[in-house]
Amino acid sequence: MFLILRPIRLLLRAALMDSTPRQMSMGLAFGVLVGLIPKGNLLAIGLAMLLAASRLNLAVAGLGAMAAALIAVTCDSLFDSIGWYVLSQPSLAGLWIQLYETPWVPWTHFDNSIVMGSFVTGLALLLPVHFISRPLFAKYACTLAQYARNTWLVRVMLGAEAVERISLVE
Repeated sequence: MFLILRPIRLLLRAALMDSTPRQMSMGLAFGVLVGLIPKGNLLAIGLAMLLAASRLNLAVAGLGAMAAALIAVTCDSLFDSIGWYVLSQPSLAGLWIQLYETPWVPWTHFDNSIVMGSFVTGLALLLPVHFISRPLFAKYACTLAQYARNTWLVRVMLGAEAVERISLVE
């Protein structure tokens, strides 16, 4: 029974404890970036590892990545046109050739127009998502933490001593 509850406890702890609005909003922004990029290449794996190694809120990042991945499926034609535009620029041709001749860079599939378009779009959305979501997290994270502190399910899942440590985000 303990092994079944442990992932749920870790998710609750990641979502509710020790996160500032900045960590939550940057987690959402990086989650959107990771979610937009097609999976199965070194670029997506590297960005996911960078996200996991950071001190950003991984629960919010995971939710952002799932939402962005669902939306990204419908935007492939847009990503294709953006990627094709970036990859076909004559001024960048030397850079693309040099990157392609580097031993590990072709595994990122940067030469795929959908991967390049989704990466450029994710980079362009990184700061706007952060700046738009930060005030929302600042306003509602405190309310969510207070509500979670008072629910019996969180008390049972995290234990009474952990509930007392759930930080109110200021």
